[in-house]
Amino acid sequence: VAGFYSTPFFSDDSEAEGAEEQGGAAEGQRSQEESPSGVSSVRALLTVFILCYINLLNYMDRFTVAGVLPDIEQYFGIDDGKSGLLQTVFICSYMFLAPVFGYLGDRYNRKIIMSVGISFWSLVTLASSYTPKEHFWVLLLTRGLVGVGEASYSTIAPTIIADLYVKGKRTNMLSIFYFAIPVGSGLGYIVGSQVGQLAHDWHWALRVTPGLGLIAVLLLLFVIKEPKRGAVEARPEHHLHQTSWLMDLLALSKNYSFVLSTFGFTAVAFVTGSLALWAPTFLFRAAVFTGERDPCVEGNCAASDSLIFGAITVVTGILGVASGVQVSRKLRTRTPRADPLVCAAGLLLSAPFLYLAIVFAQASTIATYVFIFLGETFLSMNWAIVADILLYVVVPTRRSTAEAFQIVISHLLGDAGSPYLIGVVSDSLRKTDSFLWQFRSLQLSLLLCSFIAVIGGGFFLATAMFIEADRNRAENYVPSDDEPIVVPKSGRSTRVPVSSVLI
Repeated sequence: VAGFYSTPFFSDDSEAEGAEEQGGAAEGQRSQEESPSGVSSVRALLTVFILCYINLLNYMDRFTVAGVLPDIEQYFGIDDGKSGLLQTVFICSYMFLAPVFGYLGDRYNRKIIMSVGISFWSLVTLASSYTPKEHFWVLLLTRGLVGVGEASYSTIAPTIIADLYVKGKRTNMLSIFYFAIPVGSGLGYIVGSQVGQLAHDWHWALRVTPGLGLIAVLLLLFVIKEPKRGAVEARPEHHLHQTSWLMDLLALSKNYSFVLSTFGFTAVAFVTGSLALWAPTFLFRAAVFTGERDPCVEGNCAASDSLIFGAITVVTGILGVASGVQVSRKLRTRTPRADPLVCAAGLLLSAPFLYLAIVFAQASTIATYVFIFLGETFLSMNWAIVADILLYVVVPTRRSTAEAFQIVISHLLGDAGSPYLIGVVSDSLRKTDSFLWQFRSLQLSLLLCSFIAVIGGGFFLATAMFIEADRNRAENYVPSDDEPIVVPKSGRSTRVPVSSVLI
């Protein structure tokens, strides 16, 4: 009781930002090895690496199909439009279920939700590898179900990292987590194409990630400990209590930095989704058109193109994420708007290089790979920074919901439709079924990516106008008068409405 009366009601919440340096003193006396999150520093680090490993598998699985796409087209006898559907059905189920898991992730045990989701995803992926030749719709259905498992993970994992670290450390850990996106994507192409080539059967490409996924579930259950939401920021759950889902959505819709950065990230998703599925096939068709390669008659059509593109994706992803974080960190000393400005620069710089890569495909294979390398490097600068923006402009109890809706919007308008759209445009532009038009129609449809990248850069420039105000609002968030009052714990200062004190 004495502790309660000694707690000042009207102290500034910005004191909480000093908690990182003060070792969590605002939460009272704790053992030195345990942080306010309730997770020791060693286990926190292990948690990040396990989440990174699962994210790696997530993206490996997602892009394994792209690595063997020419083989799938040849096996089922399908056109570009139907090939694009493979990615679209996956993204659609992933996208529509993300808000469900976001809602659950803000309210229930995140470790259990992720474990169930990853188990489901692993089993469905394994089942998809047994699709018979005459039933292409079964492959579409199972790819759609894979999205269910991935939605359970992608919405929740970044919020666990946010509850383990703050400020600079959080940015570093998020960059480690988001390294897994390009590295996993690249490994998806490489493992998919090479396993398919070694086994002389593309079905085996889909049998690699399920076993690794079950290992991930065991690590989740026995190593990861659920951290306390918001506690590491000295703003634990009992201070930032849950509000209704509609209130969460209303608050997020008024958060301009969140909305605009989400639209900017949608452009990134559109471009990466298009390139992810179609780049190896486009490079293969360019080689056939120029006479460097023979047409696809049997399996293992684009194994070498998938291998090279996969390697480029891994290297450019690491370079892009690392350089984006470093440039942003240095620029923050000069302007608080550094993050959205770096994201805008990445997209605007990637556009001309992607355009040149597509245009030069028939003239020089080496030039194409060089331009793809530069374009993808600049494009990858966004991943960790966009995630960090979301986490510092949204209060802890709304982060899973915010992650979910960023996933919905960016995929709905981005990579859910872009692979299918590129395929349909390619089919409509193709005048004959010659090697020339197979290549030329896909080339013209892929040029759309450069223009979308420029639009995305504009959204990030607009984000820079609101980022300071929205960040300050999230850091100094106080529940409104109509929300329930929660008595603070001993040793923790907070602000509550004056009316509650009078009562």
